[in-house]
Amino acid sequence: MKKRYEDGVVPQSSRDVRMDMAKQMREARLGMNLTQQVVAERAGTKKSNISRMESGKYNPTLDFLVKVAESMDKQISIHID
Repeated sequence: MKKRYEDGVVPQSSRDVRMDMAKQMREARLGMNLTQQVVAERAGTKKSNISRMESGKYNPTLDFLVKVAESMDKQISIHID
């Protein structure tokens, strides 16, 4: 059963945020026709770290996210609603 909140707003879990970020990073990589291996090499990490990040099984640091984004000539932006 879902918990009801007085203001009608259900708090966003960190897992939801991580999964959304993972989806966006994967879509960016695929949109550029890059493999996980190529992104990993550009970012100076292992392919397994990119795979884990894209699957949401890895909680990367902000510094790591920036490195991965930069390896695809992208920027990280954060929107707070």
